[in-house]
Amino acid sequence: MYAQKVLSIKIDATINPASADFIHRAIDVAQKEQASCLLIHLNTPGGLLKSTRAIVSDILQSPVPIVVYVSPGGAHAGSAGVFITMAAHIAAMAPGTNIGAAHPVSSHGEMDTIMSAKATNDAIAFIKSIAAKRARNAAWAAEAVKNSVSLTESEALEYNVINLIASSEQELLSNIDGRTITVSSGTVTLHTKNATTRSLEMGWGEKMLNILSDPNVAYILFLLGLYGLIFELYSPGAIFPGIIGGISIILALYTMHTLPVNYAGLALIVFGVILFLLEIKIVSHGLLGIGGVISLLLGSMMLIRTDETWAVADLSWSVILTAVGVSALFFLFVIGMGLKAQRAKPAMGLEAMIGEVGQSLSELNPAGTVRMHGEIWKAISASGFIPEGKKVIVTGMLNWTLQVEPYNESSV
Repeated sequence: MYAQKVLSIKIDATINPASADFIHRAIDVAQKEQASCLLIHLNTPGGLLKSTRAIVSDILQSPVPIVVYVSPGGAHAGSAGVFITMAAHIAAMAPGTNIGAAHPVSSHGEMDTIMSAKATNDAIAFIKSIAAKRARNAAWAAEAVKNSVSLTESEALEYNVINLIASSEQELLSNIDGRTITVSSGTVTLHTKNATTRSLEMGWGEKMLNILSDPNVAYILFLLGLYGLIFELYSPGAIFPGIIGGISIILALYTMHTLPVNYAGLALIVFGVILFLLEIKIVSHGLLGIGGVISLLLGSMMLIRTDETWAVADLSWSVILTAVGVSALFFLFVIGMGLKAQRAKPAMGLEAMIGEVGQSLSELNPAGTVRMHGEIWKAISASGFIPEGKKVIVTGMLNWTLQVEPYNESSV
């Protein structure tokens, strides 16, 4: 028999790989601690279909009773939250909450007719199988997916979508005490009325993954990674840009592995950055730069595949436009000006003497002395005899001796 202990967790964000890992770990902990049940406080607008399927699978196979409680007041079990709530052994809602609107949508607008029908029919079959498993209202579940209908907590109870309404956690645990639940390992009776509740928090790794699972964060990290590696290649030995770039791109690729990434979009982003670099190196009158902007913009728009996500797995337009604009300005102006400065003629030091005009103080046949910027230098004529008092131009330097030629228009 399970001890009078309840393990409690909170999911108050979008459904993503971090949420799926957290719930999976919580089920394992609840089983090891012989908890009477795992209580999931749920408040979510939805999330990734892949992560939702993983969570539903874990709940349906759980050896520990799972209680999903849509709370607190004002909370919402939307989209992916509908699937998770209906998969629970016991589903409850707090007053002032709602559930529904589970229709699959595109991240950047409406999907085409064929893709929309495929995604909708797949989601309907998924939700109906869950409802049948838990003896809940399969007809309403299908409508929630097909027509995005929603219910208040009282309507959800009336339509057999949830089991009960509870104003608090304590009221919920009291009301479900003594219920017999069938789990994967058999039948168990809940002992929750006077149970001790222990809260389980996300670990630092799960919290980090939760942040990284935001497509906007992954997108920004990927661009930072590319730029960091590029700076390191342009300035070998700088070290810091290379370290930051390497870490950023590894984190971005890890995150993208958990997201429905379109690799054509990824390739367009990389190609756009390459075009920016070529614009700096090659005179194209702005054509390469324009191509880079278009490629980066299209790649950013395509980066997240829309047919495998619900609305929350989205790249923000403000993030895309800002990233494209800043990237274009940075490459075309900042790096461009830096490279031009590197190619410019030195203004100080010995190299700055090359191309300067002075006067011979003695005959150069071929060695002698010249005056340059008020200073007297040893010089050697590279073209033979130069009379005293003639203008000369510096063409090079060897062992602190200037190499000069007679100054004329062709020397300029």
